[in-house]
Amino acid sequence: MGEAKSFQDWDKVQHFVVISTYKEPLHILQRTLTSLANQDLPTKQIHLVLGMETKEDEGVRTEKAKHLKKEFGHAFGSFLVTVHTLVPGEVVGKSSNERYAILEAKREILVKKKIDIKYATVTSCDADHTYHPKHFSCLTYKFLDDPDRYHKFWQSAVFFYSNIWRLPPPTRVVNRMSSIWNLAQLPRRDRLVNAQNYSLSFKLLDETGYWDADLIPEDYHIFFKAFYKSGGKVEVEALYLPLLADAPEGDNWIQAIKNQYLQYQRWAWGVSDDPYVIKNYLLTPGVSFFTKSYRLLALFRDHFLWPVNWFIITLGLSVPVLLNPEFARTTLGYTLPGLSSIILTVSLSFLIVMIIIESYHRPAAPKGYARWKVFLSPLEFLLLPIVGFVLSALPGLDAHTRLMLGKYMEYRVTEKK
Repeated sequence: MGEAKSFQDWDKVQHFVVISTYKEPLHILQRTLTSLANQDLPTKQIHLVLGMETKEDEGVRTEKAKHLKKEFGHAFGSFLVTVHTLVPGEVVGKSSNERYAILEAKREILVKKKIDIKYATVTSCDADHTYHPKHFSCLTYKFLDDPDRYHKFWQSAVFFYSNIWRLPPPTRVVNRMSSIWNLAQLPRRDRLVNAQNYSLSFKLLDETGYWDADLIPEDYHIFFKAFYKSGGKVEVEALYLPLLADAPEGDNWIQAIKNQYLQYQRWAWGVSDDPYVIKNYLLTPGVSFFTKSYRLLALFRDHFLWPVNWFIITLGLSVPVLLNPEFARTTLGYTLPGLSSIILTVSLSFLIVMIIIESYHRPAAPKGYARWKVFLSPLEFLLLPIVGFVLSALPGLDAHTRLMLGKYMEYRVTEKK
């Protein structure tokens, strides 16, 4: 907080936090709001916008909103509850909810309280996310320190650790890998795209036209919408602070694996937004060819290689021989297995290093959790060849095939406990 206060206008910065929620239990929302109330930044500079849906049971919805407002209403500069009703042309999901919520917040808070839009940020937050106590003081510092702040998104490292010890081994290992992946992406500003929980200036969001209400993948879409609106000037900057999230759970192993599958299937549906990016790549003038080409290739890597990476790594070496048995008798065919073995061995050594680092940052097991399970938890990574197919490649193929056949998906909220 001390570094943020080095700017004379630090107290002018106002943070709008939009939390989209549908059927999340009260205690999950309380945990998220508690993490916001515990920020070392004066919380009167935080304006909470709780975006609810009319299709949730009215009694349950109203009671949750009433309870949260009573418990946390005094803690923030504003506490606004919005209730979104789906209208024709909109798609069920976070994007339509956030659009409605932030437009209400603009009218009820930004305009009525005469907040300077140039000093306002907007944060997209899932209902189960828990912030580091210094998150918003860090965001304040980054915002004020950047002369190009109106062309920036800010992204934290999202770790699926809030319930990591309640998960069965197959889903725990994929969420550990997802957490490693999220952290590994942060240094690459040239190809980093905001996802899951992110912030941007209210001014940029306003100039971009806010989230679109007729699609599911809101995070990638808002980035590329802003990217092309700004002539390719928009970038994502990392906030090197942990942000904890829940992984999908269930009443038993089968239900947990099913919920995890459905979450990855929804994430893989992000490929449905690629035509929008390609269209703007071809038709939007004024964007550097190198910059937009690099971004497009990175997008293809994220989306199109998702379903096939598992097959390339596990079966790729066998394909040439299956297609042409004579290939095995050539010099290349003879040396390829040995070369592949060396590459995979080197990759394995790096994986071991990542496992050690991840184990250090992962929350300790709760009291009463069997020590032998903690000791054997690194062996869960031996499940990767199987769960990598079932919970990564397969949902990716499923989502892409559904899109190809026109069997469109609806947004499905991840089950929380």
